[in-house]
Amino acid sequence: MHLRTSLAAVTATGLISGLVLATPLGATAAQPPGGADPRPTTKAPTAIGKGGAVTTVDPEASAAGLKVLKAGGNAVDAAVAAAATLGVTEPYSAGIGGGGYFVYYNAKTGKVRTIDGRETAPSKMPQDAFIDPATGKPYNFTPELVTSGVSVGTPGTLATWDKALANWGTWSLGEALAPATKVATRGFKVDETFRQQTLDNEERFRAFKDTKKLFLRGGDAPAVGSIFRNPDLAATYRTIAEKGTSAFYRGPLARLMSDVVRKPRTTKNTKLPTPKGYLTPRDLRDYKVRSQRATKISYRGHDVYGMAPSSSGGTTVGEALNILERYDLSKMTTEQALHHYLEASALAFADRGKYVGDPAFVDVPVKRLLDDKFAAERACSLDPARAAKKPVAAGDVTSYDGVCGPASAKGTTDTDTENISTTNLTVADKWGNVVEYTLTIEQTGGSGITVPGHGFLLNNELTDFSTVYDAADPNRIQPGKRPRSSMSPTIVLKDGKPFLALGSPGGSTIITTVLQMLVNRIDLGMTIEEAIAAPRASQRNTASVTAEPAFIDAYGPALTALGHTLAPAGDAFTSAAEIGAATAIEFGPGKRLTAVAEPSRRGKGAAKVVDPQ
Repeated sequence: MHLRTSLAAVTATGLISGLVLATPLGATAAQPPGGADPRPTTKAPTAIGKGGAVTTVDPEASAAGLKVLKAGGNAVDAAVAAAATLGVTEPYSAGIGGGGYFVYYNAKTGKVRTIDGRETAPSKMPQDAFIDPATGKPYNFTPELVTSGVSVGTPGTLATWDKALANWGTWSLGEALAPATKVATRGFKVDETFRQQTLDNEERFRAFKDTKKLFLRGGDAPAVGSIFRNPDLAATYRTIAEKGTSAFYRGPLARLMSDVVRKPRTTKNTKLPTPKGYLTPRDLRDYKVRSQRATKISYRGHDVYGMAPSSSGGTTVGEALNILERYDLSKMTTEQALHHYLEASALAFADRGKYVGDPAFVDVPVKRLLDDKFAAERACSLDPARAAKKPVAAGDVTSYDGVCGPASAKGTTDTDTENISTTNLTVADKWGNVVEYTLTIEQTGGSGITVPGHGFLLNNELTDFSTVYDAADPNRIQPGKRPRSSMSPTIVLKDGKPFLALGSPGGSTIITTVLQMLVNRIDLGMTIEEAIAAPRASQRNTASVTAEPAFIDAYGPALTALGHTLAPAGDAFTSAAEIGAATAIEFGPGKRLTAVAEPSRRGKGAAKVVDPQ
């Protein structure tokens, strides 16, 4: 438990004077008396200034982080406050029922450190957990696996917040949770994205009693412009603020989470199969985050730090950049540069599929994957004039010398089960500390299971394991193991100082979104605002390139002529044909900060600075 400051001292900060700690549970005042503290609803995708910055997809979360910075909190304090608020306003993408990866730059030491808060498979999970015992065949990915107890991993988000605050924060967990508790109590204004995400998951949400009760009140998704309150989540946050993380990982709540995973509480008329899971109170009690070094590569005078396994983000983004560094993209046409970006991404994804998994269970060759000689040899497979036939083969990390040899054999496509719904935030403070944090409950709406009386959804993160068990697969199911992730929170230094911090949601397209933004900014000379707004495409070693319509319109003919096949973005889980929802902060001269969020994707984002210019 991390409670450096008493709750009385929390109220004394001035930030939350008269806050929900003294508000009756379920208070439903539409607006604070006298119009004070209005609900933030304005989304400004760019903010420029000094003194600290925060950017998220949501105006409430960005406002919460900004208040913390203005009250004297540092980047870690503000990041936790913003993340907790996203658990209220973006409950289908993040929350204490999920996990994520936290990357931190310490201005005093000049070092980058990370926390792996990824969910883990229950200790009693068998290798055939995804096999239907009634048929002896694998469950269908949808609806069986995505809407189930069997997909629920042990959550790591709350432990991540606690560890980050203990290591680098200045506020207690209780203080950091207070702004989010207030938002959960007074409610937030429903926008088009929240309503549409509810409608996209209506059948799944109707399958569970408590989810239907919370998100489909009156039988319909919340109306745009209405006020959505979650007093159960507010009460849960209060309890955690008072008792620490033990209130979540031990005791009645831990037993309740285990119970609803092992025996999902479904409605009588649901037609969806909901396979039972394996989570136990012991899994929750024994959960630990991992503190570890970031991955690091050098790219055109920049030091790029990312997330090491169990995430594949740092190794895959890093390897692709190492391959691209062999070419001067700045002297190419945009179409030629994009061709190289797509081909390098395919090569890195081939190696990701063969080698990357949870390092506690798999010997992941991180240093070799990020070796410049290995990248030079992989670049031999990149034809500047023609796209290779996909899938390409993985490289051999046991034998390479940086010299081109015979062409590799045909590769295999790694099954992609990662879903696009996640969220990301970027924070910097006046002292120069930086946080890049990606967190998730996996699919939009996670498993669909709401913990009764506690107001949060449980993840379906275990669907990120390979759905068919193979003893040679580094991402095979194993008890206690973290499934491989594509989350890629990234911090870039130049001359030892922060230059850029960025990240995105989007399942396996997270890697390509971060990679493309870096290429846009560093190689193609775009401003950070232009780099985030530019149309996106994602090549993950598959026969076709997933691309946004605007990308196809702009570059389709030229890339098709080079041998690429472009397919429109979109899937069965969302009505949006878009890739990612990134946030970023660029650090300029004179301590100038440029905070950016999406100008249109996912309903736009909200960037804020302490002292606007």
